[in-house]
Parts: sequence; C-alpha cells; structure tokens
Amino acid sequence: MTKLYQKLIKSCTSEGEIKKGLKKVYSTIPPVADKHLLMSILNMIDLTSLNTTDNKSQILHFTGRVNSFSGRYSNIPNIAAICVYPNFVPVVKEKLTAKNIKIAAVAGAFPSSQTFRSVKVIECKLSVEAGADEIDIVIPVGAFLGNDFAAVADEIREIKTAIGFKQLKVIVESGLLGGYEQIFKASMIAMDAGADFIKTSTGKTPVSATPEAAFVMCKAISDFYSETGIRVGFKAAGGIVNPADAIAYYFIVRHCLGEEWLNNSLFRIGSSKLANNILSEISGCIVEHF
Repeated sequence: MTKLYQKLIKSCTSEGEIKKGLKKVYSTIPPVADKHLLMSILNMIDLTSLNTTDNKSQILHFTGRVNSFSGRYSNIPNIAAICVYPNFVPVVKEKLTAKNIKIAAVAGAFPSSQTFRSVKVIECKLSVEAGADEIDIVIPVGAFLGNDFAAVADEIREIKTAIGFKQLKVIVESGLLGGYEQIFKASMIAMDAGADFIKTSTGKTPVSATPEAAFVMCKAISDFYSETGIRVGFKAAGGIVNPADAIAYYFIVRHCLGEEWLNNSLFRIGSSKLANNILSEISGCIVEHF
C-alpha cells in the first residue's frame, strides 16, 4: 500500500464523533422540505434500472421517460444520469436525447465482484466503448475482508486505466464490511487507487446505505482532499426511497464537505424510486413520471 494510504488510514472517525456529527447534521435539517432543495436533489439522482427482468423494450421506455421530462416539467432540472447494466448501454445511447444526462453502467461483475479480474476489466472497457460515461464497480469484498488490500487497490487501478478519462465510481459495499474502521479503510483504498467517486452500496445486500456509513465516507473524502487537493465525489445508494432520507444525505455531505460538493459533479444518489417521490412532494400529488 502507498505511503499516502498508510498516513491517511490513521485518521478514522470514532463512533463518538460519528454520533455527535450526525446529531449536529439532523439539527440543521429544516422541518419542511424546500422545493428548491428537492429540485437540487432530483438533479443529483442516478436513476437506476438494475433488474434481472430488464429487457430492451423496458429500457427504451425507461429512457423515453427521461427524454420527455423537460417537456413536461420545464421549471425542474432533470436527473443526473441513467444507470443500467452494461448490455443496455447501447440501447440508452441510441434512445437518449435529453441534454446533460450521463450514461452510467454497473460493471466489473456487479453486484458480487466475483469473477476473473480480466473479465471485470474487459466488461468495464466494453461498457465505455458502448457509450458509458461513468462506470460503477464493486470492490472485491471477499479480498478486502481477507485483508488482501493490495489486490483490491490493484484491481481498481487496472479498471481505472482501462476506462481512461471516464468517471469511476467504486462501491465499498458498506453494509458487509463489519464496522466503521473497515468502511473508512475501504474508502481510502478506493480513493488512493484512483476512484472518482466512492459509493456506499449496490442495493443488493440486506444492509445498504446508512447515515453512519455516509458520514464516515464523507469524512474520509475530506481527509483525502485535505492531504491531496483531489476532490472525490460521494454517492449514496441502496434503499433510498423517501425524500427525507435523501435530504439527510444531502446535509451530511454539506456538513462534512461543504457547499462545494453540493452538485452532481461531486454528489449523487442512486435510486429507482426516489425521483418519482421527490416529484410527488414538489407537485403536491402522486407523480409516476419515471
């Protein structure tokens, strides 16, 4: 592991600091959500379709709903990205006409990260060649829990090299790591290896995103930025359905990283249902546009 990693790993946030920090965060959240805040959060969403049952027809319809959004809601900013499995990237690429929407692919043997490294690298590279702007991968959790941190870092570096200048989001699968120190360590490994974003979870495990994990990861980003001057983004994902939950993550990011991170270049929320729920809250009635 690098000297930078060895230095930064010593600064893990304590459980007491997490509880104190979250208490402060919650005290700053307004009791009634502001519509402008909800619009900002909508513009930070990676709208996902990651189902075993997905097919071309469904993804075409899914993309079409994103395309038609601005025509129907001209005063509300659109989502940040469409996130799909690699085989559907060409489908989204062909259909997408909405401006400033990124195409993200979950790749590298998502969600388990259990296959040959060469297969992971090729899948990520093929996703980019098919039109993906961003790649979401999962760390090899088994290797991490087996303390083979060098293998984890080497794999991330190899995938980052393979995708070139495209954005790499690295999922640490926080719900499987067993504690805050492990979440912090995985975050540091990912950033030191070249992650453009660190992400909580796949949404495919019993425990996904939590405010505690988000707080630890954002503090890790803050420490990494203080030491290197490199801004790494944060993505919360997994079980985020309600606007209130999304607002909590927004304020965690603001508390730990400042206003500079409150844009979709540095903060994302991955969800399949959140966008409609935010639209419903903005509109004051049930909306099922996406």
